[in-house]
Amino acid sequence: MNRKCAGLAACALVLALAGGTAFAPAQALADVRKADVVYGQTVDARGLSVAQCPSIDAEYAFVMDKDGTVYFERNSTSPTQIASITKIMTAVVALDAVASGAATLDTNVAVSAAAAAVGESSAGLQEGDAMPLEVALKALLVPSGNDAAVAIAETIGGSEDTFVAAMNAKAAELGCTDTVFENPHGLDDGEFAGDQHSCAADVAKMAQYAMRNETFRAIVGGGDTAIVVNRADGTKATIELESTDELIDYYSNAIGIKTGFTALAGPSFAGAANNGDKELYAIVIHSTSEAQRFEDARELFDWVYEHELSYRLANSAQTATMTVNGKSAEVPVVAEVPHVEWIDKTVKATLDDPEASVRIFDLNGNVSQSLEFDEVTGDVKAGDKVGTITFKQRNATIATMNLVACEDVAAPDFLQGIGIWWDRLFRGLSGQPQVASAVTLNETPLVNDKTAVAA
Repeated sequence: MNRKCAGLAACALVLALAGGTAFAPAQALADVRKADVVYGQTVDARGLSVAQCPSIDAEYAFVMDKDGTVYFERNSTSPTQIASITKIMTAVVALDAVASGAATLDTNVAVSAAAAAVGESSAGLQEGDAMPLEVALKALLVPSGNDAAVAIAETIGGSEDTFVAAMNAKAAELGCTDTVFENPHGLDDGEFAGDQHSCAADVAKMAQYAMRNETFRAIVGGGDTAIVVNRADGTKATIELESTDELIDYYSNAIGIKTGFTALAGPSFAGAANNGDKELYAIVIHSTSEAQRFEDARELFDWVYEHELSYRLANSAQTATMTVNGKSAEVPVVAEVPHVEWIDKTVKATLDDPEASVRIFDLNGNVSQSLEFDEVTGDVKAGDKVGTITFKQRNATIATMNLVACEDVAAPDFLQGIGIWWDRLFRGLSGQPQVASAVTLNETPLVNDKTAVAA
């Protein structure tokens, strides 16, 4: 029985014994640490309970979304070996060559004696094999082929050293702060011992960039596959490639990316998940077992998803009927904005999208709002802009929207204007207000821990 089948069999046994529906191996060594960082602040500083935090086993971890929002960190900038996770950058440099026109996905990749002999994790390539670059990338990423890594490096770079230099240049371009590549496969002992290393935060940047490429996404998200290579004797050989990414077999949100394992790196995984609303990248390095690295990633993904909620922006008990272009709708009145040509009139306002909501992370605290009102003059029609409203969560802007009139308000006519002028003259002498006050009616409901509420 191969490793994947054994893993699935074990999964089935656990389900049968537990009567459950989710793969859930024990996490005896998983823990929550006070120094873990949740959305930019330590667990200790936030005063979070163990139940509110992800419990993982990995020594290094990092989670962010495709837009760069960071949700969780553990020793994320500490240097460590990353083993075959290195191959993400190998693929990135090769695919960048395609994007620049220096290569194509049909570029012929030849397997040299050095490539065939590199050892350890292999795609089963032989000296003299040849295949299109797209096929070689599958041999690189699906079974984590060290042979494919060297073959790609030699073909795209002209030499392995030149290609590795391009990997380091790309790391710097992506903003990696502590990453050094010395080979394209990630081996780090014996003849490959040296200073090759990265950190969880840097790996996340590589993963984020790589997942923008549709060829990369398709390969790492496709699971097991088969490739055809041209052998040196002119025959064709079909090679079955077994994916090292077991998370994709049992976690419905999983979409890749790359495993890694050496004695120095430990069982590691750079994973990606998408639940339909948000794409996340979870990096876990130096977990305690190959199975646990996937559970660590799943725990991190689910923790973020479970703490995300949809937050409605317009929250007011007062409503008004708004008619624009002959279409009427009942909308929340979020503010009353002074019409400066009148003494006592305001314009009822709503959001330009009264139904708007944003996704927020509930552990990051409550939402605040600030309103800025335009100087409203002349005839006002429903739908006209009368101000702006900004929403923040812990001082980070989460939305900015226009305030629009939800009613028509006419400017004073000539005679009314004369009366207002005299009225303001006497009000000025007596110190009375000369313009109506602005009123904020919108509320920002408290943000509660969604998981605690559900419990």
